[in-house]
Amino acid sequence: MPSRAESEVKAAFAAIDAEDASLGDKIEMLMEMAMGLQTRPKTPEHLQQAILLYEKALEICPAELFLLRGRLHARLATALQAVPANDLTPLKEALRNLEAARDILKHDGSAEEMAEIEMNLGLVLQSLAGVNAARITDAIAAYQRALRTFDATAFPKEYAILQNNLATAFLSIPFTDERAKMREALAVQAFQEGLKVVNIVEHPSEYAMLQNNLGNALQYVSSSHSVENCLRALDAYDEALKVRTRATTPAEYANTIANYANCLRNLPDDVERPEQGNRANLCKALDQYHEAVEIFTAFGETQKVDVVSEMIVEIEAELARTDHAGEPVPSAAGIQ
Repeated sequence: MPSRAESEVKAAFAAIDAEDASLGDKIEMLMEMAMGLQTRPKTPEHLQQAILLYEKALEICPAELFLLRGRLHARLATALQAVPANDLTPLKEALRNLEAARDILKHDGSAEEMAEIEMNLGLVLQSLAGVNAARITDAIAAYQRALRTFDATAFPKEYAILQNNLATAFLSIPFTDERAKMREALAVQAFQEGLKVVNIVEHPSEYAMLQNNLGNALQYVSSSHSVENCLRALDAYDEALKVRTRATTPAEYANTIANYANCLRNLPDDVERPEQGNRANLCKALDQYHEAVEIFTAFGETQKVDVVSEMIVEIEAELARTDHAGEPVPSAAGIQ
C-alpha cells in the first residue's frame, strides 16, 4: 500500500497532466510541493518524494525558462544533500546539480542565489573530501566565494554559518605539515568571527553551533596552553547549552554534553595543583557520557553510542585503578 506522501506525489503528477495551467505554473506547483516535503521531512521517504517532484519539474521545464531551470537544479541538490545514504551517489548527484545551477544562473541569477549555491557546493565538496572523493581546498574556495556576497553586515546569519563551515574545513585537513598550527589558528579565528555577528537572542541555533564547535577547536588545538584552552572550551560549551537543552534540541544537547565530558576528562580538578589528579572531573564526565548514550540510543545514533560507550568503559577502568591504588592516575586523551 503506497504511503500518504507517495499518493500525494502521484496525484500531483496526474493533476499536472490534466490541468490547463501554463507550463510555468505547473512547474512552480511541483516545486512548491517538493519544498513543502523537503522543509520538514518526517522520514527519508519524504525527501525521496521531493526529489521525484523536482526531477519531474526539470523534465517538463523548457530550456528557455532558464532561471526556473537553474533554481530547480539548486533545490534538487539541497534535497539530495539531505538524503541518508550508504554510498556517495546522492552527494555526487547533488554536486552535479549545483554545478548545473551555477552554470545556468551565473549571468542572470541574483548575487544571493549564486552565494547560496556556492555555500551548498562547499558543503557537498567538504562531505566528499571526508572520504577522499574531492579536495577540501575546493570546498574552502566555494565558502570564500560565498562570503563575497554573504557579508557580516547584510547577512549575519549566513556569514556566521560560512565562518563555521570554513573553520570545520580547516580543521579537517590532516595536521601533518608545518602549516597545521596556522590552520588551527585560522579555524579558531573563523569561529570567533562568526560569533561577532550572531547572538543568543536573534540567532540561537547559529550561536549554539558556533560555541559548540569553538569548544571543540579549543579542546583539540595543539598548544602549550592546554589547560587554559580546556577552560575556554568549557565556557564555550556552557554558552551552547544555554540554547541546546534536552527538552528542546536533544540530539544537539547530547553532542555538546559528550564534548563537555571529553574536555572534563583531560582537566585537573584543581588547575593550580594538577598533581592531585582529576577524579571529580572524571565522575562528572561519566555522568554526562551516560546521559549522552541514553539520548544517542533513542535517536538510533549507533556509531556515537559505540564511541561514547568506549569512553565510559575507559573512565570506569581509570576510576577503579584510582580506588585500588589510592592515588590519582593521569587522564586519557578525549575524542573529537
